[in-house]
Amino acid sequence: MKINKQVGSSSAVTPEKQRSYNEIVEFLDAHWQTNRQDVQLNNLKQLDKALGSVSQKTNTILVAGSNGKSLTVNFTAPLLQAEGLTVGAFYMPHLLTYNERFAINKEHISNKAFTDFGNEVLNAAKDLNIEFNSFEILTMMALVYFQANNVDVALLEVSKLYNAPTICNAKITAITRITTDDASKTELAIADMLELVKPGTHVISADQSKLSLQTMLTIVESKGATWEMPIRKLAQLNYPFEQLHGRCAALAERIAQIYVNTILAKDSVVVSGSLLTKQKGQRGRPTLEAKRQQELNPRKTIEQFWKETEATLPARFQLLDKEKPTILLDNASNLDAFENLLLGIRLLYYQRPLKGLTLIIGCNNADLNMLDFLKALRYFFKKTSGQVIVCPTQLVVGQHGAESWDAEKVTNEIKGMKIKAKSAKNFAEAFEAAQKSVDERNGLVVITGSSAIITEYWQHKDIKKL
Repeated sequence: MKINKQVGSSSAVTPEKQRSYNEIVEFLDAHWQTNRQDVQLNNLKQLDKALGSVSQKTNTILVAGSNGKSLTVNFTAPLLQAEGLTVGAFYMPHLLTYNERFAINKEHISNKAFTDFGNEVLNAAKDLNIEFNSFEILTMMALVYFQANNVDVALLEVSKLYNAPTICNAKITAITRITTDDASKTELAIADMLELVKPGTHVISADQSKLSLQTMLTIVESKGATWEMPIRKLAQLNYPFEQLHGRCAALAERIAQIYVNTILAKDSVVVSGSLLTKQKGQRGRPTLEAKRQQELNPRKTIEQFWKETEATLPARFQLLDKEKPTILLDNASNLDAFENLLLGIRLLYYQRPLKGLTLIIGCNNADLNMLDFLKALRYFFKKTSGQVIVCPTQLVVGQHGAESWDAEKVTNEIKGMKIKAKSAKNFAEAFEAAQKSVDERNGLVVITGSSAIITEYWQHKDIKKL
């Protein structure tokens, strides 16, 4: 189902201040650090009440974890949509425009709707005389937007830094996986992450560590929530994405199954052709007419669904195989994500030999364990020939990350691992050098390290809106 006309905010006709689209963007750009101490979200609860308690009017699913949150949301949305539901999605971060954070049935919010809902939320905040940070405003904009457009269910990303979506009483909380660069801090990270779990919530995780899963189980049960069986398989995506994103897709499948068969089960009507609804068993042999109808209208399977599904998140995690040379975008910024990316490059190489490989790395993660990162690179380049170009990044407002790495320093450390590497003054210089270093038809340029470097790629391509 497509949203052909997005509903605007009812406050557009009130005499309150009406900001332009650009004025709302300027406000958001300037207020990311405002009111970051209210971890209990007491102020946000007041704003929610002023807006009609929208956080309680739409069924919500929260997606948290260290990696794969956006992919999991991106996989879950079409599964639920295939069941006849209207699905809202709230992503983070954005690359070029704030509109990327809001979608209904995978269609981004229009500028007009963004402006209307932005004004409604900002005017309500002004009436309360309370300052809110940009993520709190965006979260409330998303909830008002979803409620006004009568979505059946909304998927919202949550992070440790920005936990505003936890104001919702989520029906399901999904944890992709929880990783830290310091293994001794994993248990503490799990406890912090599971602060968002509330009584009665169904909790499902795709983490692979038995110790981490046991820790999660203990915390979930102590909170009076329902612990669901963790993910044990990979969804059958097309090669090579099954190995890279199959766990996120399997988590999405389980989220959708729980929602359809448990949350909606009491009031739902079986959807014809449903991928997820559990059908009651039929006694006896099927009739000849039933057999004929099955042959004429074979039921689509979940395996077919995954084979036909876009296995990446367009613009963020994407293989651009129509470009010359081929471009692989991945905003990996922690060790676990980097290792998954390097696995993906090897799988691409197995699929077709690469005539030239260059990794452009622009990272601003100050907490990355550099020694382990260098070891991962060294292991990779022992089996695959190629080079690394390190370049600084420009910090993008609203994205995670600290100041850019020192490109010269990191380049020297990579060279110390006997890896071919060089530094560049900026992304444009790095990209030009990378293009020249690989074959136009069969080479691969990988752009990774942060959301900021992905933003720079699209800006370099003179793309204004994704």
